[in-house]
Amino acid sequence: MTRCFVFPGQGSQAVGMGRDLAAAFPIARHVFQEVDEALKQKLSLLMAEGPAEELILTENAQPALMAVGVAVARVLESEGNFTLADKGRFVAGHSLGEYAALAATRALSLADTARLLKLRGQAMQKAVPVGIGAMSALLGADLEQGIAIAAAAAEAATAAQLPGQPAQICAVANDNGGGQIVLSGHKTAVDLVPEIAKTKGVKRAMSLPVSAPFHCALMQPAADAMAEALAAVQLSPPTLPVVANVTAAAVSDPDTIRKLLVQQVTAMVRWRESVLWLKGQGVTTLVELGAGKVLTGLVKRIDPEMTGTNAGTPAEIDALLKLMA
Repeated sequence: MTRCFVFPGQGSQAVGMGRDLAAAFPIARHVFQEVDEALKQKLSLLMAEGPAEELILTENAQPALMAVGVAVARVLESEGNFTLADKGRFVAGHSLGEYAALAATRALSLADTARLLKLRGQAMQKAVPVGIGAMSALLGADLEQGIAIAAAAAEAATAAQLPGQPAQICAVANDNGGGQIVLSGHKTAVDLVPEIAKTKGVKRAMSLPVSAPFHCALMQPAADAMAEALAAVQLSPPTLPVVANVTAAAVSDPDTIRKLLVQQVTAMVRWRESVLWLKGQGVTTLVELGAGKVLTGLVKRIDPEMTGTNAGTPAEIDALLKLMA
């Protein structure tokens, strides 16, 4: 069995996440405490008790999800008396999950990762005024259809404007696999997606409850902020190669990782391609560490021959340790 450890992205957060971990394992409590101190914020309390409307804010959800993912990784290593590098060949993460993967493989310090994600969340929120951007999920669509629908929506929204206005943006933000494509851009363009999707043979498009249009060109101000922040942190080679969202291939060079993390803010998350690339490298199992099991569900839809398993609670960690013994 050849493994890749994967870390979830935004949307997997839930009030109560990490609470059982902290109660059961001192090393998990230490991770949460270190993140709290780095952010000068009681994020662990927000994770444990809510309120949900505060936890889902991008600037809170991103470091919170990272903290749970890294806590699970540290507990596994401690309880199993191994490192992730002993038990896997690669790590990967969905969007912000890439930062969790880098912290788990000690390429970034936990404190730096928490601060970077707090800034990333704030910068993404600030990049586009509320109400200007939107995102929509296409269900039962492939990447080619997603690209065509996005282009048609951008063209129609631009044509509907007064002359001289800047072109409207709509682009593929996530190729999640299993027929799930997410589009992102100006709200005027994204609002046209459901009708255009029907003309392209895609029956279902649903608006996503997000506060900003992630992973598209509108996020350039956030990418600029991350370039400056990433230039100031120490980045070491990870203990396992990281499969980057931007290239859907493994990378270990710190300077390359830094550049790809900046590009990731505006680029498409190539998750389907990443999973298929891993299969090509002989990976048979994706082990999702952290909150929820979104990525575990996607694996089977991307390639039925691959298996997915997840660990985010003490019971799941116990089961995974037995599996990996």
